[in-house]
Formats: sequence, C-alpha cells, structure tokens
Amino acid sequence: MDGYWYKEVEQGRRFVLKISPGEPLQERLLEFARSVDLKHAVVVSAVGSIQDLRFRGIKAGAKLPITPPRMHLHDVAGPLELLALTGNILPDEGGALDCHLHVMAARSSGDVLGGHLFDARVFATCEVVLSELAAEGLERHRSRTGGVNTVFIEEG
Repeated sequence: MDGYWYKEVEQGRRFVLKISPGEPLQERLLEFARSVDLKHAVVVSAVGSIQDLRFRGIKAGAKLPITPPRMHLHDVAGPLELLALTGNILPDEGGALDCHLHVMAARSSGDVLGGHLFDARVFATCEVVLSELAAEGLERHRSRTGGVNTVFIEEG
C-alpha cells in the first residue's frame, strides 16, 4: 500500500510493573522484558515521578533525515511528575530488545515538557502497564529516510 504499512497483531499478556526510586527507567523496562521473555510490547500507561531526565525534541524547520544537528537535547534535573510515557519495545535487527519511548513530564510550576526519551531515573515511584503483542515480523530498523530507528514490518 502506498503511504502506510500495517500488520494485525493479537494481544498477549499484560503486566503491571513498579520501578523503585533511583532506578534507570528504560534500563529496568528492558531488563524486565528480557526476564519474562517479552519480545513485542506497548506501554499502555505510566505514572509516577522522575529525575535526571534526558530527552530530545526536533528543531523547528528541521528536514529529513533527523540528524544530531537537527535535534535539541534537553537535560532536566527534576524531580518531575511523570504525566505520560508512550512507546513500544521491539527487537532490533540483531534480535536485541530496544525501547522507543516518548515522555511527558511536568515541573512543579505545571509547565509540561516532553519528547523522545533517552534516559530518566525514577524519583519516588514509577508504575508502568505493559501489554504484550503476539506478533512476528516486527523489528526496529534504521530508516534511511527518517534517519532514526523505526518499526520495520515484514510483509506476509
């Protein structure tokens, strides 16, 4: 089809995961996924608080592919309220699990920030709901057009 690709998938197991204060969020998500043999998953919801947030935004007027000069890196010490975490966990081309996550967090003033999550540490708690996707033929590959790792959908 022109302009989009898709693959129908079934829902599998569901998990509620609580990550402790001081723990690296993305690292613990991947560690958990490996421990329960979770190959394909989506983040349904996440609430809590975070600190040491590192994320990126795409600079205004940027063109494709997305390259480091076309990104704004942000480091925020926090603590921040975790308002949303969305994304997925998929294997990469070599079979290693990879997270693609976006975050929304609020300062104590109520100002909200967000973008592509690189890293964050849990402040007080982080409660994540994950839903497994029963799927084959979904991987994360480097996009030549976009310049970033993105979902590759095997046809058939």
